[in-house]
Amino acid sequence: MDPESQNFLPDYLGKKKFETEYSPGTTSFGMSVFNLGNAIMGSGILGLSYAMANTGIALFVVLLSAVSIFSLYSVHLLLKTANEGGSLLYEQLGYKAFGMPGKLAASLSITMQNIGAMSSYLYIVKYELPIVIQAFLGMKENTGEWYINGDYLVLTVSLLIILPLSLLRNLGYLGYTSGFSLLCMVFFVIVVIYKTFQISCPLIFENDALNATLNYTVAHVAAAVRETAVTVQNATADEDTCTTKYFVWNSQTVYAVPILTFAFVCHPAVLPIYEELKDRSRKRMQNVSNVSFFAMFVMYLLAALFGYITFGNNVEPELLHTYSKVYKFDVVLLIVRLAVLTAVTLTVPVVLFPIRTSVNQLLCASKEFSWVRHTIITFVLLGATNVLVIFVPTIRDIFGFVGASAAAMLIFILPSAFYIKLAVIFCISGFFVMIGSMTLIILDWTQNAAMADGH
Repeated sequence: MDPESQNFLPDYLGKKKFETEYSPGTTSFGMSVFNLGNAIMGSGILGLSYAMANTGIALFVVLLSAVSIFSLYSVHLLLKTANEGGSLLYEQLGYKAFGMPGKLAASLSITMQNIGAMSSYLYIVKYELPIVIQAFLGMKENTGEWYINGDYLVLTVSLLIILPLSLLRNLGYLGYTSGFSLLCMVFFVIVVIYKTFQISCPLIFENDALNATLNYTVAHVAAAVRETAVTVQNATADEDTCTTKYFVWNSQTVYAVPILTFAFVCHPAVLPIYEELKDRSRKRMQNVSNVSFFAMFVMYLLAALFGYITFGNNVEPELLHTYSKVYKFDVVLLIVRLAVLTAVTLTVPVVLFPIRTSVNQLLCASKEFSWVRHTIITFVLLGATNVLVIFVPTIRDIFGFVGASAAAMLIFILPSAFYIKLAVIFCISGFFVMIGSMTLIILDWTQNAAMADGH
């Protein structure tokens, strides 16, 4: 066993030997990078241009760098705590550090974060898949048939594709789908860059421009005296809308940090991936994390920057939806929609895996694996997520709420809290050992001195 895999907390603190929990992993370094990258990458990339539009380029880069560094450092703390705490389960680390409250906090945070992530993925399926089907069928508008109804399509995709993949017992099998999913997102970033040079600003929307102009004219027809001023104002507004800025502060800026935080959360998947890593060691898993985080940082920055340059302040919380307002039936965008839909669909099983593990740990920690329980939990989690997706009004609400709550807990609070608590216990134990040993040594010296005086 390599030195970094050894435990340092004493056995009398109630910690099992790491050797008793050790089982050799079978997933290669590359597949682990794909799995972790897929856990990081997801629907969050679609909201980053919106975040940049409301922070400015410079402030966005600072925030993106800070969140990625903090997230990667918290992975380092999590891996270190896992080795020293003697467990590869997030919930068990919470239990070892804070007892049942720590276990509950970890379980609830993982459940909230990953259900929010799955909801955002299925939200994309709900609103993008009907557009793809309309394009293939040559339909210019949604006529209400069931096969272009987003709610029905979410249920269908969940049952036919997501459920069978989610029922797999081991995460390592999803490495191939994760790799394909990441390739789809790379293609998405390439198209975002390519479209920057095709779409000019101010934007000309297919339907919205005429409606907006008519509504604006009717609303102000009585104010004829102000027509010249309004025209000048509109021209200035168009120029302002298309100008990229380095620093922005407005009412929507508060959503930027939660969106960024949401985009980098992968921590519930770190320990399951670590457990299945071949030739497992903390250093090897840290390298997996470094490669994955760097690749995602580059992709996030490129997607956000070129999306913002393309649309300026017109960018919406979901980037693909902004493209659909310019033109719905572009062949390249149709392909990229299919790629994104494939990516988010294949990511759902990877995200569901830690929730199921968390529920098992919370309710059935001492029981053996059961396919019946495994299937029931999967059905319930997937069904609850589908219900949430059907009733959530906008993806921004998911990004904002989950990013501000569960994501912050998993990235910033829990890993550092677990590490500090276990480190404090280790430190106190060291003092006890030092004081106890010194006391015994001094007593031994005193006793030997007394015996020598007696002789």
